[in-house]
Amino acid sequence: MLVGGRGVAAVALGLALTCGGAAAAEKVKIGTLKTSGSGAVYIAQERGYFAAEGIDTELVYFESAQPISVATTSGDIDIGYTGLTGGLYSMASQGALKIVAGGPSEHPGFQYQPFLVSNHAWDAGLRSFKDFPGHSFALSQIGSPPHYALALLGMKYGFDLKSMRVLPLQSIPNIATAIVGGQADTAMVPGNVGAPLVERGEVKRLGYAGDETPYQLVGVFVTAKTADTRHDMLAHVLAALGKAARDYHDAFTGPDGTHKDGPAAPAILTIFAKYTGQPEAALAHAIPYSDPENRLDVADVLRQVAWYKSQGAVKGEVGAEAMIDRRYAIALPSGAK
Repeated sequence: MLVGGRGVAAVALGLALTCGGAAAAEKVKIGTLKTSGSGAVYIAQERGYFAAEGIDTELVYFESAQPISVATTSGDIDIGYTGLTGGLYSMASQGALKIVAGGPSEHPGFQYQPFLVSNHAWDAGLRSFKDFPGHSFALSQIGSPPHYALALLGMKYGFDLKSMRVLPLQSIPNIATAIVGGQADTAMVPGNVGAPLVERGEVKRLGYAGDETPYQLVGVFVTAKTADTRHDMLAHVLAALGKAARDYHDAFTGPDGTHKDGPAAPAILTIFAKYTGQPEAALAHAIPYSDPENRLDVADVLRQVAWYKSQGAVKGEVGAEAMIDRRYAIALPSGAK
């Protein structure tokens, strides 16, 4: 049986030593988004960490997180690396998907996804989170990470989501267009999208999800069949992502655990710009927290599943804990956020 952390790395190293350089690289498709939240994938690809583990990786890009769960389940891709969604949990509740590792999270002191307000709504008096009731909130799909963040915001500031009009607009560019044009009153987008809008005066920023509503944003997931039958491949992929997560963490995390650019930050931003096609200056405004071991905030995942169940989005028989494959996933210790 495989285990997370050092166990995964040890198995991968042992296999590499046994197989040597003669074995053909295994082809693996990873589904992700063109945002800095996917940064560990880009680092592992650019710095040859996947190749060193005997993995020939193809990155497959999507416009939003929800379709990545569908593509993983259908076999169009092998691994999903993106935000945890209601769609993912729904498929996992039916036994189709397993979460095998964590990824970046919304964390205090890291300014990744801002909550934005349209200029029209701002001028009409929407100046704080307590003013959200009676207004609209744009997101890609119902059940996407911003939907959960909005729920946390409601719990924090005492308003019911039913008091708001949620607008599923299918993609991040559509969200940006809607809030700039005033078709949506509020939204939450990646910082590399939101920062330029704020700087140009096209929207107002109220705050950041990391400071207001911390949660586990990204996860690594595969089909249950892949988890059971492709142990070696997953061990190698997770070992490569682990190296990349350490690079990510060390480049942007200060001694106090908040965002502070280190000497390696410019090189990492250059990698992000290459793979996202976005300016380094914009990406510098969009750095989520990366756990150095890709540990998973299990407590928050269980909280997410419970909330999605309360919304009727998760109805399967598989319990929340069983959606996490402990042969691979390393749990974030309590109090280690």
